[in-house]
Amino acid sequence: MNTEIARGDIMDMDAYGKVRADKRRALMPVKARRRVAVGPDATFYFESYDTMWLQVHEMLFIERGGDEQIDDELSAYNPLIPKGDELVATVMFEIDDPMRRKAVLGKLGGVEETMTMEIDGETIVAEAEQDVDRTTADGKASSVQFVHFKFTPDQAAKFREPGKRVVLGITHPNYPHMTVMAEEVRAELAGDLTI
Repeated sequence: MNTEIARGDIMDMDAYGKVRADKRRALMPVKARRRVAVGPDATFYFESYDTMWLQVHEMLFIERGGDEQIDDELSAYNPLIPKGDELVATVMFEIDDPMRRKAVLGKLGGVEETMTMEIDGETIVAEAEQDVDRTTADGKASSVQFVHFKFTPDQAAKFREPGKRVVLGITHPNYPHMTVMAEEVRAELAGDLTI
């Protein structure tokens, strides 16, 4: 399992442009198996080497920053690739209406500290990515959060069991929601856990 994108993994942008549509199309069903909605507004997108490889290439292709941009993209996205003892998610609060989005996010300060995964009665509390504080001083949460669920070997073994019930939740008082993870999602994510 690849856990880091190296400079040698980066395609030339002209070559990437020729295969871009195919790469994006091929990853769509994989990304669908790595997505979990929790409540009406939050979606967890579980990342992998492949999702981050595509993201890095998209940033380089769109922004055209050249060689100087590569290190910045690698340092931004490599931490979001699971390292074998964790699942890593980009959590997006997707609210189209700007007024409602402002009102909801304004009440969700610290939400990144209330994301949990329960497996067989054990709860794993997510650890927020430490690159930037995603809650402002006045308590407004960012619409995008990055979290890591760190597993013990025993928890990873339980997660990998076919049919195991896994509950993904947010316990924030202003957004208390949970979802039982679909079996196809659990099976897809089990491959991220190699401990």
